[in-house]
Amino acid sequence: MLFRSDSRDMTLLFCDVRGFTTISEQFDAQGLTSLINKLLTPLTNVILERKGTVDKYMGDCIMAFWNAPLDDPEHAKHGCLSALAMLAEMDPLNDRLEIEAKEEGRKHIPLKVGLGLNSGECVVGNMGSDQRFDYSVLGDTVNLAARLEGQSKNYGVRVVIGHSTWTAVPTLATVELDFIQVKGKTEGVRIFALVGGEEMAQDEHFKSFKAKVDEMLAIYKSQDWDGARKAINEARELGEPYDIDETFYTLYEDRIKAYEENPPGEDWDGVFVATSK
Repeated sequence: MLFRSDSRDMTLLFCDVRGFTTISEQFDAQGLTSLINKLLTPLTNVILERKGTVDKYMGDCIMAFWNAPLDDPEHAKHGCLSALAMLAEMDPLNDRLEIEAKEEGRKHIPLKVGLGLNSGECVVGNMGSDQRFDYSVLGDTVNLAARLEGQSKNYGVRVVIGHSTWTAVPTLATVELDFIQVKGKTEGVRIFALVGGEEMAQDEHFKSFKAKVDEMLAIYKSQDWDGARKAINEARELGEPYDIDETFYTLYEDRIKAYEENPPGEDWDGVFVATSK
């Protein structure tokens, strides 16, 4: 059997349900299957409507990509708009699930998702064995996208995008989160939260919030810990309407406290080495 593959610039998306183990304990096998289908159907529709390809389902996780097999020069934008549309599907879905839970006498635990996106060169094609193969993707770009999804909870955001994706979507509302070396990588990467579309990006209040977070990160990297704390509190007040929760600010406050006790050194470039996926 002939396996063919190509190297293409692509955008990868990983979506996972937060705390799904706890949620699944409420259902038998048939009920859990029904729940998964109710979740995956609208999220899949969103991806397909925006030129995406669903690579695979892994339990409650979706892996998707753009710019293969069909060309999509705006693959990063379509991936990001899909992520935002997937988030928009969650509230009406949870409303329906809450009604069902009340009718069945169950406790309703809202479904919440975290997403990670990254863009770059990948190998895409038919991969597998002589007995079975799938049309799929491989490469460092894919691995980083999966790691970014895992970091979304750590930063208190729902969508984390890599630097290469960020550079391709300048008209969308994004906020820089960190300069991080994810587990399994040897170099740091800048990561960003995707919090809204083009309309939000042009909002003056959002621009002020984004500028304040940029200022906070610059002060933090300069190791002015008192100044960074002040900027964190100012960003916290401005950021209340946006999709970034208290976790983000507490994370930096905890880091500052740790760095005060063990300074990172004069040659520190601001990178944080993640010890978890």
